[in-house]
Amino acid sequence: MKIGLDVLGGDYAPDSTINGAIEAQKALQEGQRLVLIGDQQDTVERLKQAGADPEKFEYVHAPENIGMHEHPTKAISQKPNSSIAKGFELLKNGEIDSFASAGNTGAMLVGAVFSVKAIPGVLRPAIATNVPKIKSGYGILLDVGANADCKPEMLSQFATLGSLYMEYVYGLQNPKVGLLNIGEEEEKGNNLTISTYPLLKENKKINFIGNTEGRDLFTDAADVYVCDGFTGNVVLKLAESFYVVTLKKGFKDEFFDRFNYERYGGSPILGVNAPVIIGHGISTPEAIKNMVLLSKDMIESQIIDKIKSAFN
Repeated sequence: MKIGLDVLGGDYAPDSTINGAIEAQKALQEGQRLVLIGDQQDTVERLKQAGADPEKFEYVHAPENIGMHEHPTKAISQKPNSSIAKGFELLKNGEIDSFASAGNTGAMLVGAVFSVKAIPGVLRPAIATNVPKIKSGYGILLDVGANADCKPEMLSQFATLGSLYMEYVYGLQNPKVGLLNIGEEEEKGNNLTISTYPLLKENKKINFIGNTEGRDLFTDAADVYVCDGFTGNVVLKLAESFYVVTLKKGFKDEFFDRFNYERYGGSPILGVNAPVIIGHGISTPEAIKNMVLLSKDMIESQIIDKIKSAFN
């Protein structure tokens, strides 16, 4: 197993990514190797300065970085030696089994869709994020930003992707799927949700429980919440602010602690031909470590093969 990590991605890279890689490597088993993609000489020097053994890692030299504000498509094509472009080249060629980066989100999406490509049958890949439950554990919400405008057929596929992810990566059998809406009644919502509802009812690959409202999101009402990427991103950013507010107010609570992005590290792009994880731009070493470990879990679960079978 080879887990690719973009060393140059993120606001605090490469210090954050390298320190996170060191901690992640300690949790990996024999035969599981972390491939660090970035400026090789600088990476090796920083590992030595941090007291780590450079021999425990593999390296791919990619000295260029795609900045957070660069145009994704142009940057990918114009910077072939960037860490993100090189990472997707390696992933496409099967030289690494997964790729994770806390760098430019748009570039990660472009690389995933145009390099690794969508699984045949998948209309559009989706980004999924963890949703803490009040009692314990997590559900997931998708899409949270890959597709601002969606068709009903896409939302139905998101439900299938999310269900497979919950079952095979999180080990939850027959996860409940809810359509995020403004009311529980079947006829409620806008044109998108009204048209999506019957498709979800007919989808034999999911356990659809009906419409769910915003107030249901952190309960056990559902395990997979489906929405368009515009709505999902608004919900995600609002939820992230909860943790920040509790810190500023000096309020300590286990439930709100689970809103901390560091705990799960990153968000998977579901529906492409290999495990791809997008990390938060402000990722700390703890977040980087957990992003790597999520990559490992996705590889071990063979989630890509499960999705391919479902859409075959």
